[in-house]
Amino acid sequence: MFFKKKEKEQENKMKKQRKNNTEIIKNKKITWFVKAVYAAAAILAVAPAANAMHIMEGYLPPVFCIAWGIACLPFLVFGFRTLNRRVQENRRSITLIAMAGAFVFVLSSLKIPSVTGSCSHMTGTGLGAILFGPCAVSVLGIIVLIFQAVLLAHGGLTTLGANCFSMAIAGPILSWLIYKGLSKTRINRRITIFLAASLGDLFTYCVTSVQLALAYPSAQGGVTASAVKFLGVFAPTQLPLAVIEGILTVVVVIALESFAKSELKAIDFEIEEEKE
Repeated sequence: MFFKKKEKEQENKMKKQRKNNTEIIKNKKITWFVKAVYAAAAILAVAPAANAMHIMEGYLPPVFCIAWGIACLPFLVFGFRTLNRRVQENRRSITLIAMAGAFVFVLSSLKIPSVTGSCSHMTGTGLGAILFGPCAVSVLGIIVLIFQAVLLAHGGLTTLGANCFSMAIAGPILSWLIYKGLSKTRINRRITIFLAASLGDLFTYCVTSVQLALAYPSAQGGVTASAVKFLGVFAPTQLPLAVIEGILTVVVVIALESFAKSELKAIDFEIEEEKE
């Protein structure tokens, strides 16, 4: 009996050690994944500024700046409460929140020149909307927008409300609705994630075009004609960028399902294997 007890204790000790080693290896993988995202963000942070798709400083009349800022407030308040509740329930969710914020910063800082004379960029907000919901992304988005406006001359402080509404509220809401709606169908889950991210990206630019059209309606045709013109300016580069963002979002979700299963389960995210 004594030797059997000793053997059992040794066996339990070895199992515990193996479990700890597995957890350490997994955490290292997650850490390297997050470090890679932040490294990309640091590289893009020192890239030269360009006249990108964020509405630039001083471009909107004061009335529109104030109106869009007020429209953002309810979403930001609710989003802050959502993130705070997530962190209180499980502090390990901080890693995913930080990763989602870094993803937004990296993609929205990558500015691609357009043949029409403007620039376009991806938004990266679809991933956060899928993981945490659209209101939580509004907080991440406004933090990114403030950083870009102050340090990268990308966007502006007076136009912060308008940029936040289009990129961090309207786009994520559509991404979340598409993801939730298609998740109830038999459509492949990766296609669902792709559509949610890419269409959310495109919708951001549709909203931005409407914002600009409302501020500067066309002399002939009014707001509608002006919105069509702005959409035509961004479409040549934004359409392929939306496809790229959809693909990147799918890749990141696959990586998280491989290296961060416990973190995804902690935020009640449905993993592909379990759905199947």
